[in-house]
Amino acid sequence: MTSQPTQKTAGPAAGGHGLQAGLKNRHLSMIAIGGVIGAGLFVGSSSGIATAGPGILLSYALVGTLVVLVMRMLGEMSAANPTSGSFSAHADRALGSWAGFSIGWLYWFFWVVVLAVEATAGAKILEGWIPAVPQWGWALIVMLVLTATNLVSVGSYGEFEFWFAGIKVVAIAAFIVIGGLAVFGLLPGVDSSQAGLSNLTDHGGFLPNGPGAILTGVLLVVFSFMGSEIATLAAGESEDPQRAVTKATNSIIWRVGVFYLGSILVVVTLLPWDSKAIADDGSYVAALSSLGIPHAGQIMNFIVLTSVLSCLNSGLYTASRMAFSLGQRGDAPKAFARTTGRGVPRTAILASVVFGFVAVFFNYKFPNSVFLFLVNSSGAVALFVWLVICFSQLRMRKIIQREAPEKLVVKMWLYPYLTWATAALIVFVLGYMLTDTEHDGRETVLLSLLVAALVLIVAFVKEKVGGGRPVDVEVTASAPAHDEVKTG
Repeated sequence: MTSQPTQKTAGPAAGGHGLQAGLKNRHLSMIAIGGVIGAGLFVGSSSGIATAGPGILLSYALVGTLVVLVMRMLGEMSAANPTSGSFSAHADRALGSWAGFSIGWLYWFFWVVVLAVEATAGAKILEGWIPAVPQWGWALIVMLVLTATNLVSVGSYGEFEFWFAGIKVVAIAAFIVIGGLAVFGLLPGVDSSQAGLSNLTDHGGFLPNGPGAILTGVLLVVFSFMGSEIATLAAGESEDPQRAVTKATNSIIWRVGVFYLGSILVVVTLLPWDSKAIADDGSYVAALSSLGIPHAGQIMNFIVLTSVLSCLNSGLYTASRMAFSLGQRGDAPKAFARTTGRGVPRTAILASVVFGFVAVFFNYKFPNSVFLFLVNSSGAVALFVWLVICFSQLRMRKIIQREAPEKLVVKMWLYPYLTWATAALIVFVLGYMLTDTEHDGRETVLLSLLVAALVLIVAFVKEKVGGGRPVDVEVTASAPAHDEVKTG
């Protein structure tokens, strides 16, 4: 029988003082808000609009609903037991060490590949502004700066992310307000004659390419939602983990509704969905340009760069905390679980960034072979993570109810029926991806399944050889401590 995990500091065996509560409530609030706004929203939405027309709103609504439900399940488990391992630690306890090991390493793999993707995207923008520095040089500079930020303290990560996410939030809010006024003809001094709600039904109707395009749109937008779970990982290093998780979980509905559905609605009402400008310039740049706003492209480049830096910052943080949690549970080298006097898992950060640098190298040296394989083989990890969260919650609810019912401060709606329905929808999306050859959906799922199978084999071999783990260890942040603490 497994005992209820208790909040405790990583002891000397972990090599230091454990993670510390260095994130303020304002940091967690902004991390939670900014976590669902990835750079993919700005740069990837145009292909979705071209595929589904105004019906892309239904694609975003469907995926948004999926994220809300999954986050509700994760919030239930994380509010009861906040930990840096989040869903990996919950899967470890609910389903077995093989599940925690597998999904933890797959998630880590996903984020170190994302580091390379985002570093390259940011480098392209910066090279356009300052061409004297080569693109690979900018990628190196960006990675080094954010690595240094994460190495200083969790508070410095939180502060950087607070401002990065703040810029994204303000930018999208301003876009929605300005665009909304233009759609209804209330924006003075702007000629927006082609804007209007009629764009939702003209030009072939609301579903110009048929109902099937909604599901194809789902495949194109689902990965732009990855990151909503970061708040539950960061909560373990906050002043009040339970409150932070509860707040992040309860606010996910309006965050998805406003930032995704709201901004995309503005785009498809400002311009016809089949406008050439959307395909050539990108959806948000085209929308801003249609209002006659000067330097729209450069403004959007700045916002995208901010989103890229935010994603890089959070990706490095997330990968390192997952590696730390794996180290704590004996599923990664023990060095990953060691922390500095400031509560920073230095080795876990450096190991993650080294693999990130390797992926960046592959992006420049072998973009159409090795790096393409890395991207595609990590592409379906988001769906795997969500599926594991569903099955973990089905088991964890019973464990929490039996051992600590007072910790059920967040509850999944209509348990267990809605959990099963969510899992079924995720499996359906994965199955539909196998039929998609136009947008590489089939290749992404097959390669991701291949990598997942390899990780599962390692997990089962490790469990067989090691004879299982004698004691489950869950580690959360300690109370704020002084930086200068003597180690033994």
